[in-house]
Amino acid sequence: MKTFAVLQLSGCAGCEMSLLEAGDWTKKYELTHLPLVISSHDIPDVEVLLISGGVRTDEDLFKLRRSVKKAQQVVAVGTCAISGGVASLGDREEVRALFTAEESRREVPRLLPKCHPIDTFVNVTFYLPGCPPTPELFMVALSGKNDFKSSKIVCAECGRKKVKEIRPQSLAGFSQGSVLTDICLIKQGFLCIGSSTRNGCLAPCPRAGFPCVGCRGPSDILMEKGKAAWLQSIQRIFETLTDIPAEEVNAGLRSPQLSLFLFQFSDYDGTARPVRPKEKMI
Repeated sequence: MKTFAVLQLSGCAGCEMSLLEAGDWTKKYELTHLPLVISSHDIPDVEVLLISGGVRTDEDLFKLRRSVKKAQQVVAVGTCAISGGVASLGDREEVRALFTAEESRREVPRLLPKCHPIDTFVNVTFYLPGCPPTPELFMVALSGKNDFKSSKIVCAECGRKKVKEIRPQSLAGFSQGSVLTDICLIKQGFLCIGSSTRNGCLAPCPRAGFPCVGCRGPSDILMEKGKAAWLQSIQRIFETLTDIPAEEVNAGLRSPQLSLFLFQFSDYDGTARPVRPKEKMI
């Protein structure tokens, strides 16, 4: 039976909860370490090591470097491990100042200057983007990717119809108004970026009426292009499908609810760090 372990760094444990929902692995794989459900101090030698969370503290870095030595394959799981995610909000000066002001009164790991993705420090076998990745994608990661392909976009899995006669004049708001069950969310005025986001998740958010926020990162076509290219790609979709002013769309893309995930698109263009090979993306 193939063995795997989960290393939790600074994150929210959402990825671990999604893994536990993927019940199929219990018959094929042996989980040897997951602090959320298994009490163990050290990670044993395993075939696959799933790593969630970003490298935010010196303890994170120590655990990361120690643990990867015991694994044959290393998989970066979720937005935090790949781009910093929620944990990187601590890079904001006002948040960091508030936390460090309490440091003298609490026994906490020392904060690093900023939050890092794990591939800043260790080699990664595969990347599993998502916040969190769906249970089905965890099964792909454990099986070694094999013939799985997710080079297309979320729209390919959404199934909603793009009706020509409907052309909204303005954005409907991030989570406001009623949602028609079978019509494209962009056609209803929602700022959905599934047209540029990597698929493979089976589009649970837009299928349920919630706009895609891009947590799976860019599709293969946009992966090695700069920020201007993928912003323009999203804007062109809205120009084609709606009559919403470009300025309104542009402002929406830079809003707080989207910036948490959209900023990670620029992590793939090779500017700030080496290009992540498409072949390693799940």
